[in-house]
Amino acid sequence: MKKDIEIPKVEGVYVAVVNEYNDIYKTQDWNAYIINDKDVDLDVVLIVTNGYSDQKITSTFRKKLDKLPAKSYAKIELIQEELFALNNQFKVTFFEGNQMFEKTYLFRKNTINLKALQSVPLMKVKGVVVK
Repeated sequence: MKKDIEIPKVEGVYVAVVNEYNDIYKTQDWNAYIINDKDVDLDVVLIVTNGYSDQKITSTFRKKLDKLPAKSYAKIELIQEELFALNNQFKVTFFEGNQMFEKTYLFRKNTINLKALQSVPLMKVKGVVVK
């Protein structure tokens, strides 16, 4: 029964969008990262992301990480600035031990910008973080 299904709350896992310098192309790029601020490894991390508004929807991007070690982070994707006018969602599913966790991280339209930068856990950089 639905009432018997326990959906555990996700804590210590974040998605951040960071503005950083690209040495290869000599440009400032916006990159999305997943951050594991927990003391345990995350297994089989699945990330499904897309952008949307009332009139538009982007294609869906999927990424799988076999393992995201404790107190670490991994790059998800490069995000083009044109997409900041859309809501950008990241659906993250992972296993911690034998239990599955799931959470949707939503960057609302126009919230990713240089004025919204804050300290990003573990990365020692500034970015826009959704917890």
